[in-house]
Amino acid sequence: MDWGNVTAEDLIEALREVDWSSPPRPLSEFFSRFTVPRSYAKWNGRLKCNLYYYRTNYFILIVLIVGLGFLRRPVAVLAAILTALSIAFLNDSFAGTFSEKVTRTVRQFSPHLAAKMRPPLTPVIRGRPSSKRTIHICGQPRWVFVFIFSSVSFILWYVSCGLLTVLWALAIAVLATVLHASFRTPNLKARLNTFREEFRAVWRNYSEL
Repeated sequence: MDWGNVTAEDLIEALREVDWSSPPRPLSEFFSRFTVPRSYAKWNGRLKCNLYYYRTNYFILIVLIVGLGFLRRPVAVLAAILTALSIAFLNDSFAGTFSEKVTRTVRQFSPHLAAKMRPPLTPVIRGRPSSKRTIHICGQPRWVFVFIFSSVSFILWYVSCGLLTVLWALAIAVLATVLHASFRTPNLKARLNTFREEFRAVWRNYSEL
């Protein structure tokens, strides 16, 4: 797969649909080999490949750097957690897994309430869904949870007066991520993983025909 031909929109869409439940890559692999890219095209392809392959590592790195900036501000830590959840809800796999686990927990105490939290059924016409599948969380459209969590986190950021701190922390975290993704040489495992994900995408499109 030629990552140089992958647009930023394609990368964001792939990160939104891919399963984020996979464990992070080992530190011995994460900090294995670094080289300077020989050209802009090499750097562009390497950056996208590493962002996709080490996505879980980068997410943990960003959370740790942001968390270190709020050790003395518990309200800001709560705001950071809510912000991370509102962003994570944009991923289809995470939203579905979160909804399923919450519904399963609620079912143990109130089966009637858990039944109301199930997502609505999508009508099927001639073996195909009549409309594009909408992601639901606990029976509600995804955007409802994203809006609520984002609004509450913004209020907590304002109350804790930690907005400037989080901006600096995010800037450092993003810079560290970009530097690592730019100089980390993609290994054979990353390329094989890319080919496997590309095959899954092709097979998914074929099965929908």
